[in-house]
Parts: sequence; C-alpha cells; structure tokens
Amino acid sequence: MPTDTMDALEQKIDQLVELSNKLQKENAGLRDRESEWISERGKLLEKNEQARTRIERMITRLKTLNPEG
Repeated sequence: MPTDTMDALEQKIDQLVELSNKLQKENAGLRDRESEWISERGKLLEKNEQARTRIERMITRLKTLNPEG
C-alpha cells in the first residue's frame, strides 16, 4: 500500500475515533438529562396527586358546610 494511501486511511480512522468519542460523551449527557427529566416528572406527578387530593377534601368540606349546594 502506498504511503499516501496509508496516511489517508490513518487520518480517516483518527477522525472516526474522535467522532465516536464525541458521540459517546454527547450520548452520556443526553442520558443524564433524560434521567433528570424522568425524576422531575415523577416529582411533579406526586405534587399533582397531592393537590388533587387536597382539592377533593376541600370540596367535601365545603359541601358539608352548605348542605343545600
């Protein structure tokens, strides 16, 4: 194999290795962000459920205060 061809091949391989490393880092960052979003979603769902329960209790108490309503 001529030296020029070998050098070009090595250069392409180096570029692919760099791209692979970059994509692995980016992928890890995206996975971390996804994990954070999932955690935040769980917390928001829990808060929503607590708010719903509190509102239902308030409605029930209001109905007992005003039996005609």
